[in-house]
Formats: sequence, structure tokens, C-alpha cells
Amino acid sequence: MVANQAERILFIVSNAHFYGNSDINASNHFSEIVQAYDVFRRAGYEIDFVSPEGGAIPIGYISTSDPLQKKYLFDNDFMDILETTKKPNEVIPSDYKAVYYGGGGAAMFGVPENGDIQKIVMELYEEHEGIISAICHGTAGIVNLKTQDGTYLVAGKKVNGFPDSFENMDAEYYKTFPFSIQETIVQRGGDFRFSEKGWDGFTVSDGRLISGQDPSAAGLVAEKVIETLKQ
Repeated sequence: MVANQAERILFIVSNAHFYGNSDINASNHFSEIVQAYDVFRRAGYEIDFVSPEGGAIPIGYISTSDPLQKKYLFDNDFMDILETTKKPNEVIPSDYKAVYYGGGGAAMFGVPENGDIQKIVMELYEEHEGIISAICHGTAGIVNLKTQDGTYLVAGKKVNGFPDSFENMDAEYYKTFPFSIQETIVQRGGDFRFSEKGWDGFTVSDGRLISGQDPSAAGLVAEKVIETLKQ
């Protein structure tokens, strides 16, 4: 079954070129973007991208030996989309069925604290029965989301993301992180679940909240979003 052309998914990405105030390069995870994008597009959904500042976003973690990444890397129309992401004030929440928070180190900066993006996502979720999904470090984007009654979205929900045990906490990049995804979710009442093995496509679904652990789960998160939309 192909989705109606009017059905759209909003990808949320970051403009951060560096880890915090450091000179360490940061980027959005290209594979996590294109895996999910490809699944949604093949199912007939339209995709828009939004970032805190709009415009071009940094991409990284690229493998030109991966056929899917290579396909999109040399797709001029697709790459143009990544250079012209929407600003939050250009987004109408009711236009979308779901959001997908992309990962990569850049996802830790700019997105989680952006109030305009938070409003878009929670209006979609609470007023339009939309789905919130995230992959890997993209889960940082959901830790500050609150419902209309002031409760954290993650409270009482099963959530996944990139776990602390897979971070190199002694590395300079990690020292720039504003928070630990896992710790913050737990502190805010979330049931953080993860695969100790990792890189095995681990995902968690709790109603209209769907999250995946690492790049191996990106396409699977998109599939779960589509499956949930069809229910």
C-alpha cells in the first residue's frame, strides 16, 4: 500500500558544525538519515527537513562503499535538500504524520534546547496524533519534550538511544556533551532500554514513541513508524 502523497514525515537535524564550543568537527549521521529516508520514500511518503537555523547542515560518518549512501551522496536533488532545510517558523505541524530525529554528534547541540522545534513536535504529538521517532544521539532531541500538563514526554515510557556504555567518556568529544542521554531519560522517569551487544538493529516502541540505538536501527525505526501509522 502506497501512502497518500499528502502524507509527510519531518526529519529534524542539527546545524552544529562543532562539538559545543570546541574545535572538534561535528556532523549529522549521513547513514542514519538516508536509511530512514529511503524506507519512507519507497513507502510513498514525502520528506521535509527542519533544523534550528534552517539552511545547510553538516553531514559526516559517510561511507562511499555503502551502496545506499553512495546513491544519495551523488543525488543532486537530495543533497540540495540538505542544503536548504526549513527553519522552524516555516513548519506547520499538522502537515506531518511523524517526526524523525537524526543522530550523529551534532544532534547533541542546537536541537534539544530549541523551543520552536519542541513546540512543533509536541503539537504534532498531542493535537494531531503524530508519531515521535529518533535514532541514536537523535534521542537527545526528545529529553526536554514536555506534555501540556508539564510532564516529561519520556516519563513512564520505554525509550532507547545511544547508551553511555558505548560512549568514550574520556574522549574530548564526550566532555563537550551538555548531558548524558541515558542518565537524563532515567532522571526524567523514562525506562531506558538498550542492547548490550549493540549494532544489532535494536529498537524500542512505546505507543507513538519509537527509538533506535545506533545506525544499524535507522531503517528499522522508519519501518516501525510506517507500521504504527497503518494501525
